[in-house]
Amino acid sequence: MNYKKLADLLFPDVNSDISYYENLYPERPNKFVTRFAPSPTGFLHIGSLYTAYISNIMAKQNDGVMILRIEDTDSKREVIDASNLIIKDLNDFNININEGINSGNYGPYIQSKRVNIYHTYVKYLIEKGLAYPCFLTEEEISDIRKRQEINKERIGIYGEYACYRDLSFEEVKQKLESNANYVIRLKSPGNFNERFTFEDLIKGKIEFPSNDLDIVLLKSDMIPTYHLAHVIDDHLMRVTHVIRGEEWLSSLPIHYQLFRIFNFKMPKYAHISPLTKKEGDTVRKLSKRKDKECLVSYYEKLGIPDEVIKIYFNTLINADYESWYNSKSDNEFKFTFKKMPVGGSLFDSDKLINISKTYFSRLTAKELLDKTLEYYKKYDIDFYNVLSTDYNYSINILNIERNIKKPRKDISSYSDIKSCFWYFFDEYFYKLNRWNEYENVDNNLLEKYMEYYNYKDDKDTWYTRLKEFASENGYSPSVKEYNDSPDNYKGHIGDVCESIRIALTSLKETPDIYEIMQVMGYDKVIKRINKFVNRK
Repeated sequence: MNYKKLADLLFPDVNSDISYYENLYPERPNKFVTRFAPSPTGFLHIGSLYTAYISNIMAKQNDGVMILRIEDTDSKREVIDASNLIIKDLNDFNININEGINSGNYGPYIQSKRVNIYHTYVKYLIEKGLAYPCFLTEEEISDIRKRQEINKERIGIYGEYACYRDLSFEEVKQKLESNANYVIRLKSPGNFNERFTFEDLIKGKIEFPSNDLDIVLLKSDMIPTYHLAHVIDDHLMRVTHVIRGEEWLSSLPIHYQLFRIFNFKMPKYAHISPLTKKEGDTVRKLSKRKDKECLVSYYEKLGIPDEVIKIYFNTLINADYESWYNSKSDNEFKFTFKKMPVGGSLFDSDKLINISKTYFSRLTAKELLDKTLEYYKKYDIDFYNVLSTDYNYSINILNIERNIKKPRKDISSYSDIKSCFWYFFDEYFYKLNRWNEYENVDNNLLEKYMEYYNYKDDKDTWYTRLKEFASENGYSPSVKEYNDSPDNYKGHIGDVCESIRIALTSLKETPDIYEIMQVMGYDKVIKRINKFVNRK
């Protein structure tokens, strides 16, 4: 077979001189280069974001480059404007792309715009006798698969099933003249019975059988498959570290073979364990079809900050990050591939919420309010207007039990702000209060307390006087005394506090009642107690 003649027959207008592209995209001296290469099939899901995030932090901490490449060779799955949606999601998450659609010297960064490059390299393979036109029909391929299943053989086109790999030039020409459909397949030089060892940056040494499948390189429309396109792109973009999901491990023999056939320097691979979810007694991969927490938009609407998701990701990437984060160390944390999990990473929503609570507890009241206002301006304009009407009042609310050694951790999302603090605002309190649930509150006690209450008391003075007030009205000044002699008292100091709390908030559990009263101010405190006493 004259392979040069065959290549010219198949690609008459394509130059097979790959040195043009090798020179056009030179090596990047001593650069750490990662890439994120999604398909434009819609919004990012949490697993894709996790992969992009790891690629980003590894590039940043190594003073490297991160590339965004859109792999749009499967037009059937493509969603209109998906590329822009992906870019928006990455920008919202503050993942900085160094090269991509709008910048960089190694583009185009959209695969559909690189078809001429792929054709050049495929023609080069055909000239070397390493690729060929295959005229198998869908029906023939289906029949082959059925035979292989019956015979319990490996599925695919290889060996005797690769029946078009040795056609003569005249036979190929005749097929073309009859307008027969064809694809371009790799003429694999591999032997499945031979094995090779591969060093993965996360999983360590793995042994694989060599690839002997004549995989499709160009589909019938001459658009490349993922296998071909990503190998050429990673080479020409000079990617040094491919960080991707472990579902691609089974394809590694194909990719390894293609790199060797082209005589490309192979990048280092790091196959990330999937994010998993516990469901009953089983653990399964997180699913964008089944699990709401798989959607990045879910966290935005809930009001969990991107920073929280990043912190949680960090704990999954390297387990020792969590102790570093809790220690509040000033030293920069260094991520390593060796500490990344080999098995699946359980996506624990409870742990994410706990991290979020810690994150919110460390914000200043001003930081929290400013970010909260941004959230409610987008998702609840009525509450935004209420919060922003008196900025200082809202600051004081959020400052309750914040600047102490162990600040409260009752806020896990921006959406919690309304559910935690709605009662501070008359606009909501008089519509939503639950006074009617409390029939046994001592109204007489509250009437007396309105006369006794002094807004100017500091906390210690207030509590000392409250115990005196309790004693004067038949309540024990301590829970212990009450428990020792319950028949001697109407109740204890805690019951007095609860009565005041219910009148002011219509709730039994709230932050510190003294601080609530200080924030509300004398007039609001007296007004609410008075209205509670006279509510019927």
